[in-house]
Amino acid sequence: MTGEINISDIKFGGNNSLLIIAGPCVIENEDIVFYTAETLKKICNKTGLPLLFKSSYDKANRTSLSSFRGPGLNKGLRILSDVRSKFNIPVISDVHTVEEVKPASDVLDALQIPAFLCRQTDLIITASNTGKPVNIKKGQFFAPWDVKNIIDKFISTGNENLFITERGTSFGYNNLVVDFRGFPVMRSFGYPVVFDVTHSLQLPGGMGKSSGGQREFAAPLARAAVAAGIDGLFMEVHPEPDKALCDGPNMIKLDELEKILFNVKAISELLKNN
Repeated sequence: MTGEINISDIKFGGNNSLLIIAGPCVIENEDIVFYTAETLKKICNKTGLPLLFKSSYDKANRTSLSSFRGPGLNKGLRILSDVRSKFNIPVISDVHTVEEVKPASDVLDALQIPAFLCRQTDLIITASNTGKPVNIKKGQFFAPWDVKNIIDKFISTGNENLFITERGTSFGYNNLVVDFRGFPVMRSFGYPVVFDVTHSLQLPGGMGKSSGGQREFAAPLARAAVAAGIDGLFMEVHPEPDKALCDGPNMIKLDELEKILFNVKAISELLKNN
């Protein structure tokens, strides 16, 4: 069993309920963010699963220079702060540089380090020094046991509020694959492990100037990961994914999420009861 951490008033890991980290890939505008947050809260209340709202204020690692990146640090953090106050939901977003960590930690309930930056020592140490819970996404180029080096860096400050997210491994060109053997390996280090359902379905650069995706496989992969014993699910959702400005092909349609969550909750409870 993994250790337990707190994110706001949510107890996460150990024998606690499956955590749902969900929201649009990027902050497009306030209307979409607020509608998605309100709907997610209703769905998670109905399914009885805790919610950590996610959306990026800046997507700093897009395929093309012309790709939509978001509103930026200041406006993005203000919108996320409004989500927390309006809907009473804890919030998380990506930090990309050491300079972003302080202003982000003043607003966010948890910080996230993107997969491409999971080896950036200064960023990891600075995020850890905030004392906040931090989600570090395992790079597509990492083996599961390499995560131990990330953990050692992070906890060197004395902060153990860490969780790790699996988001698939590079598999040839423009493709990712999920090795489910990695979940028990990563959980053996004693920290909660999350499965990023939607980024694992990404086809990086698969559309030339943007990434493709296979959202039709979201539900079976989510069920399989929960059956493998993970502690939470990360899912990017959108009211109309085909019109989304970022990662539309792999985002889950908001009105399809409730059924997925009821299914994964049943699997999770079956495991915990046995």
